[in-house]
Amino acid sequence: MALTPLTLAALMAAASSAQAQTGAQSQVQSQVQSQAQTDAQTKTTAAPVEPTSAGAEGLPSSSPSAALPTVTVTAAKRSESLQRVPVAVSVLDGDALELAQRHTLASLPSQVPSLNFRTGASNKDTSLFLRGVGTISTSPGVEPTVATVIDGVVLARPGQSTLDLLDVQRIEVLRGPQGTLFGKNASAGVINIVSREPAASLERYVDISHAGFGNETRLRAGISGPVAAGVKASLNLLAGHEDGNVRNLHDGSRVNGYDKRGARGRLQWDIDRDNRLTLSADVLRSKDDIPNGVVTRTRLTAYPSGVVTDYPAFAAALAPVQASDDNRSINTNLATTVTDLNRGVTLQYEGRGPAGHQWTAITGWRAWNNRQVQDGDRLSAAAVGLPQSHDHGTLNFEQLSQELRLASPLNSNFGLPIDYVAGLLTFHTRDRETYRRDVQRVVASGTSYADWGEAHYRSNSHSTAVFGEGRWHLTEDWRFIAGARWTQDRLNFTHARDRSTPDAQFNGAIPGVNPAVALAGDTQAIGRSGRLGVQHDWSETVSSYAVYTRGYKGPAFNVFFNMLARDTLALRPETSNSAELGLKSEWLDRRLRVNAAAFSTSYQNYQANFYDTVDGTVVTRLINAGKVSSRGLELDVQAQLTRQWTLSGAAAYVHARIDAFNCPVGAAASCAVNGKPLPFSPDWKATVQTQYRWPLDQGRQLELSTDYAWQSRVQYDIGQYADTQQGAYGIWNAGVAVVQSTQGWRVSLLARNLLNRSYASFLGRGSTYVNRWVPRDDQRYFGVQARYDF
Repeated sequence: MALTPLTLAALMAAASSAQAQTGAQSQVQSQVQSQAQTDAQTKTTAAPVEPTSAGAEGLPSSSPSAALPTVTVTAAKRSESLQRVPVAVSVLDGDALELAQRHTLASLPSQVPSLNFRTGASNKDTSLFLRGVGTISTSPGVEPTVATVIDGVVLARPGQSTLDLLDVQRIEVLRGPQGTLFGKNASAGVINIVSREPAASLERYVDISHAGFGNETRLRAGISGPVAAGVKASLNLLAGHEDGNVRNLHDGSRVNGYDKRGARGRLQWDIDRDNRLTLSADVLRSKDDIPNGVVTRTRLTAYPSGVVTDYPAFAAALAPVQASDDNRSINTNLATTVTDLNRGVTLQYEGRGPAGHQWTAITGWRAWNNRQVQDGDRLSAAAVGLPQSHDHGTLNFEQLSQELRLASPLNSNFGLPIDYVAGLLTFHTRDRETYRRDVQRVVASGTSYADWGEAHYRSNSHSTAVFGEGRWHLTEDWRFIAGARWTQDRLNFTHARDRSTPDAQFNGAIPGVNPAVALAGDTQAIGRSGRLGVQHDWSETVSSYAVYTRGYKGPAFNVFFNMLARDTLALRPETSNSAELGLKSEWLDRRLRVNAAAFSTSYQNYQANFYDTVDGTVVTRLINAGKVSSRGLELDVQAQLTRQWTLSGAAAYVHARIDAFNCPVGAAASCAVNGKPLPFSPDWKATVQTQYRWPLDQGRQLELSTDYAWQSRVQYDIGQYADTQQGAYGIWNAGVAVVQSTQGWRVSLLARNLLNRSYASFLGRGSTYVNRWVPRDDQRYFGVQARYDF
């Protein structure tokens, strides 16, 4: 019988079960069981506090101790205490995220200062940044710099990470290069999403919320519990709708909203005391109508000269919309929409081997289908000198991965004071896309002409990796850390673009662009990454570490609509060298937790978008941009002031800069950017949260919470334009809730952006304008949420 990835986990489970039935049972406590016990110990009946990067949940008022609870993470590919793992990690509780109405990864940067998110009209345009470093590209031939992992399965495309956070137990944000254990697309960090296990006894819930300023309504419901001897299951459902907080004056509709329908199920079979098989499946269908930017200015400021140019013709065509920094209106005759279908299946086997070793096999399949319609001209009709541009695109993407991993117990092995994790990974992706652009042009006589272009492109990638990391316990207090990863990447693409014949009175001949041009490319590379370090325990509650990490991100192709022959040359792999010092500590009988990290990372052959001219139009092109660096300090603090009162905060100083820019031939923007900030990286960010629980009569409890997040000025464009900078701002939120834990209900009132501060989550430039993306909390609004557990 042929051994395929989809059957490997099941065969391992059967083999291990047979071994167990013959009496080959280990007496060592399994990692699976210890994780379940840890989760049960840290779960509380009252609602957790606002999610915090310090990484711990709050305690109910009835707790016998005011100490902070132990937080367990899997940042090193096995369960360990947050305070013992030698990695800078922020941990966000899933229940707290839901109660705070933080439903997507885009909402997490306000909780983790080193994390930032780039939004866009299409999910293809989204990107995550950690410590100032990320990849901005819609090309299927490039991978992200920040990996998103769901239950051990890496998402290959950034757009996949726009999933709704449904049935999440916790999110671990691993800051800094993590390529040794998590792979090539983790050269800046990892977002590790861990789903909730099915409950040991029957649990059901229904949760409904509604919020103003956009008219958002969400309904969640779920059931979890045992279904047979040794078998537990869970099912969670989601429905959500938001009208949006932007008005389209062309037809009076509201946009910048969404419709979502999703489900997530999990089946867990404890075959015996040593073996577990878990099957997970999820599906999410969503439709967003996020506009392709809202115009804030009809003038452009050149860089570096500072010369300002007004565009009165565009301003007149934009009417009745008035451009302003807090504008929330558009005037377009085509609704920009994105329809997504995300789905996946994961089969995970966990088994205990000889001497307490833990086997893990994870088979993951995921698919992403994307349909987008974009109004590229941002006007209600074409005008002289202002052509109408309408885009339609389709994307069909699949990935298949198989990981096999062996983890030793956290003690001596083979008579030596060592512990380790080792494994191998195979990863395959297939992408099929089409993109069509229809352009309507008008001349002075009033005659209109149509022009169009349509591109079809495909991309395939294959990656194989072998990895391992171990710790040598030199003494009870000192540990030496060493790890390495070997990766082989193969990547290929095909691209064909058809277009109408350009009219001579508009464009004439267009050099380098011809009808029915076919392009193709193929490349491969070997990557080597690793980690060396030392860790020391100063006491039972204070430890520190120093590590050096070598990162690797694979080669890339710039596959996009306006692709030219020169784009068939592959971009070189991006590599990084990082040094980090970390401190993890607990004080005052574990009522105060203080974690800190100092880091310095340099990147070579940084893969980034820069400006070029194609077909007479300025576009962004993926290039090896040269050398960049990121240096800074991070601080996470959490305090249990009393049994009822918690306080937490986090701050980061990130100095992310362009060190030596590699200016491309024919660049359509100034290359004088050395020493300038990387996009989406404010130098300073901080957040603080507090919650107080006030016991009432008849078992009820009043919860008061508030949080404030602030960041310094941020540049959104690598071109360093003055009009793509967002000034410093802060957002203040608050909430009040009444909870009856014994009867299972909770009602809360939420207030967002109490200071009514308008800001831009992203600023972009066109040829005649500047536009912004309007965030959900662009002005003050209120909401109500009710939950019933039964």
